[in-house]
Amino acid sequence: MAYGFKSLEGLQPGMVALVGIPFDKNSSFLKGTALAPPIIRDTLNAGSTNLCTENGIDLTNHTHFHDIGDIQFLSRENERDIIEQSIEYLLKHKFHVLSLGGDHAITYPIVRAYNKNFDNIAILHLDAHPDFYDEFDGNRYSHACPFARIMEERLASRLVQVGIRTMNHHQQEQAERFGAEVVDMREWQRGINLTFDEPVYISLDMDVLDPAFAPGVSHHEPGGLSTRDVLTLIQDIDVPIIGADIVEFNPKRDLFDMTAMVAAKFVKEIAGKMIENNTRDTQELTHW
Repeated sequence: MAYGFKSLEGLQPGMVALVGIPFDKNSSFLKGTALAPPIIRDTLNAGSTNLCTENGIDLTNHTHFHDIGDIQFLSRENERDIIEQSIEYLLKHKFHVLSLGGDHAITYPIVRAYNKNFDNIAILHLDAHPDFYDEFDGNRYSHACPFARIMEERLASRLVQVGIRTMNHHQQEQAERFGAEVVDMREWQRGINLTFDEPVYISLDMDVLDPAFAPGVSHHEPGGLSTRDVLTLIQDIDVPIIGADIVEFNPKRDLFDMTAMVAAKFVKEIAGKMIENNTRDTQELTHW
């Protein structure tokens, strides 16, 4: 075992590795997102649905999809370091990592690991909030700050933020400072075409959705995207997806497992798209 993962023996490069990151110490309003990974897994494998994706891939016993368990925080080390080192370990095994949070603070150490393995990446950030605070409640590593840390360290060559509807003056200044491309909900149009030239990392905060579709989040923000809007954005990406995280699902606030089911759906469709695109385009990535 490494970093608490199940055995990686027999797993092949290029696989999509599903990994849980049960961490919510940097949540500013409510705790509970650390409980999400096992609930998403249980829902993913529930008898009420199956593991077939909309692009025709069946993840059941699929050779390119494997759940390797959760990162374990057993030591007194800095949790950010544990996350970064764990993801870096998986990337060195040439896996494509799909992470289940946890709060949005996990994205910063994940992207730090990716930056060590890829020369240029674009981030597609789906969220109600820009998460661009320089610090929040005195915490520079709050879940309200990851993209300030990511962009000030130049860990990504491009940041596209979609679904934003809480942009204040400070965060607007931050977005302009770092050259973020922001598609807020006032500008949103169904069928919008997002094009990328470099490999994409997806960071999907569940509160990008209108609360009608995902009540199980800590920060309800009306006026968001539909589940189908998000699925279409994912399905329209035509470059390799090198990794993703699904964050900010808070089971304590869910109703009838609605948000858990949506999160599980996103797991399936992101994994299916990663397998489809990466099988086709792996040879274009200098990393591999």
